[in-house]
Amino acid sequence: MGYGHQRTAYPLREIAAGGSVLYANDYSGIPHADRAQWERGRKFYETVSRLERIPVLGKLIFGIFDLFQRVSAFYPKRIETRPTLQLRQTLGMIRKGWGLHFIDMLTKNPLPLVTTFFTPAHMAEHFRYPGAIWCIICDADISRAWAPANPATSRIRYCTPNRHVAERLMRYGVSGDRITVTGYPLPKENLGSERYEIARHDLGHRILHLDPERIYRKRYAELITQHVGKLPRTSPRPTTLLFSVGGAGAQLDILTAAITALGEFITQGTLRFTVAAGGRAETLHIIQAEVSPTLYAKLHVITEPDAPTYFAKFNAALRAADILWTKPSELSFYAGLGIPIIIAPPLGSHEEFNKDWLMKTGAGIPQENPVYTDEWLTDWLREGLLAEAAMQGFIGIEKGGVFAIERLVRQNTSV
Repeated sequence: MGYGHQRTAYPLREIAAGGSVLYANDYSGIPHADRAQWERGRKFYETVSRLERIPVLGKLIFGIFDLFQRVSAFYPKRIETRPTLQLRQTLGMIRKGWGLHFIDMLTKNPLPLVTTFFTPAHMAEHFRYPGAIWCIICDADISRAWAPANPATSRIRYCTPNRHVAERLMRYGVSGDRITVTGYPLPKENLGSERYEIARHDLGHRILHLDPERIYRKRYAELITQHVGKLPRTSPRPTTLLFSVGGAGAQLDILTAAITALGEFITQGTLRFTVAAGGRAETLHIIQAEVSPTLYAKLHVITEPDAPTYFAKFNAALRAADILWTKPSELSFYAGLGIPIIIAPPLGSHEEFNKDWLMKTGAGIPQENPVYTDEWLTDWLREGLLAEAAMQGFIGIEKGGVFAIERLVRQNTSV
């Protein structure tokens, strides 16, 4: 499955059989027909996502596609139990046998099934998986496709990142006793224990870089002391920006424009620019073609075809980063670690809701024109706006999802 669902599962690997995540679309022995079905869906989504960058026609095509998976407006509040076309098509493919081999394989040792995507949960329920079925939601709002066709009789249990999603599920007909607001599962290597000592340490260093004029620190000294503790005197690294390229690669034009605009700071060493490029070699080729060799040599690039290794490298880079620039994907919840998010344009209605949620929490700020990044980013740092966003995310976003989910699964293994 895509990075969004893989990344959400990665922090939960410690409770997985064998200590690693099993991919429903890529496991040993997967039937050719099942793999092909997953691949068709992935390639179609990535192609349409890239088309969105093309004015008029591309945006029209993506808009038509997004109607298929859109999240309806939250207000006025209403009950929406009727299955959508997206859900009916997914269930139709499952009824034809998609996922039967996968569930039969798991049934040989029916441990609790914890999935971060609705399709495997629907597969497990349709093919009568005998173990418990848990579904972890990785967006700030969700479409009807996440809930089963017959929610009143469903065995699927949900862990939601916020109360908003819990209410949405109940509107879709899911019983409240099968929904738990846990928070999103953030990586332990960035949190520490449930005291969040690693996140506090990293935020302390981050504030030094995000508030160079000490405007925010002077105004909110008491709040910082209460939630972060005593700040360090200095930080051993330059201000660091981490730009995450989505799995479909739709933000490359934004990335290259930002690198060019910030070129003087990058070459002088006053700004470290880290690119999280996923596992796609073509991403690096595009960057190399758009920026000068001297500037490219100064970038710190994270790339790795193996998803778990990539996530480990990304999480390590995140600890040393002060700003995360990303589209509002599942990474929106990483603002809970105390890292401010520059919000790239969303892809799809679910990311529109993620963007809205980020802005309401105060943890993210929509990007300005990337061609002038050097100007507006300098202003944001001087005014302490990103320091404020970092604190808002750390205080306001639930951070303990990974611990809550682990406890739930361990304590509730029956159907």
